[in-house]
Amino acid sequence: MKRTMTRPINVGGIQIGGQNKVIIQSMTNTKTKDVDATVKQILDLEKVGCEIIRVAVLDNEDAKAVADIKKQIHIPLVCDIHFNGDFAIQSIKSGCDKVRLNPGNLEDESKIKEIVNLCKEKHIPIRIGINAGSLNKKYTRTPENMIKSAWDHVRILEALDFHDIALSFKSSDPEECIEAYELASKEFPYPLHLGVTEAGGLLNSAIKSSFALGQLLREGIGDTIRISISDDPIEEVKVAKKLLRACKLRDDIPNLVSCPTCGRIQYNMLPIVKQMEDYLETVNKNVTVAIMGCAVNGPGEAKDADLGVAGGKDSAVLIKKGEIVRTIPQDKILETLKQEIEEF
Repeated sequence: MKRTMTRPINVGGIQIGGQNKVIIQSMTNTKTKDVDATVKQILDLEKVGCEIIRVAVLDNEDAKAVADIKKQIHIPLVCDIHFNGDFAIQSIKSGCDKVRLNPGNLEDESKIKEIVNLCKEKHIPIRIGINAGSLNKKYTRTPENMIKSAWDHVRILEALDFHDIALSFKSSDPEECIEAYELASKEFPYPLHLGVTEAGGLLNSAIKSSFALGQLLREGIGDTIRISISDDPIEEVKVAKKLLRACKLRDDIPNLVSCPTCGRIQYNMLPIVKQMEDYLETVNKNVTVAIMGCAVNGPGEAKDADLGVAGGKDSAVLIKKGEIVRTIPQDKILETLKQEIEEF
């Protein structure tokens, strides 16, 4: 799937824009000043494939904590700033890799210029994060006005010869997101950070985000993605990975194929599927694994998978590249599949 080429930026050594790869982001929900809790959450997110992490900066204590956090993590860190530009300045001095500014609540142009000049000195990009729910009061809520709000701030940055910019146009309405990002892709040369904000819990967010962002990604729009979920941030990364895999935008993410089961099933398949899903979250390989419920249709349905099983009574047949290679007992299915995946 060909991406719309945008002006690349560098976030702590990771490129966003100017390539087909879409970068996965998430955001912590700990108090940033609680360094131990924040570091633990970031390290857990790293393990499941988060590539850039964002933290909220509520006050100067949060901003100063960034320095300690940075020493203990391995992925770039973005500071999320609202209302007070001084927190952005302290965050930059503490070593953050990017700052996110909300034009809806940060309007002091002299302070913005101060932030921009410091970012130029430190070679740190800025994301202008437009939210439909917090637009400048002079604008009514429309996708067109989201674009106008972005231009208000892009012009300030460009006038200062600053171009390490990313943009986002988030809304809780998936249709509004689609329209805003489609407009933005025609207006701006800068990389776009995709997201549906305030999307709800896991199921609601997965559906809304897949509908809106899947369409945008298929159109070639979007350079980095954050799935907003009212849950453990690890779920955000899992959904993002699966969405990018479905859009054929990442080939380092496993694919699990499994049947919904029916009355023909004769082995306890569902726990195996769940355990395999959990296991595959830790695997960074382009491998398709199929777990099928019966030997009637299973071998045929699993023929396109790299590895698979199709169940029988208390057992299953192991399938490699469409060929049945042997029968394995039910209590060895998971162990056998894991071993085959490790060797793949």
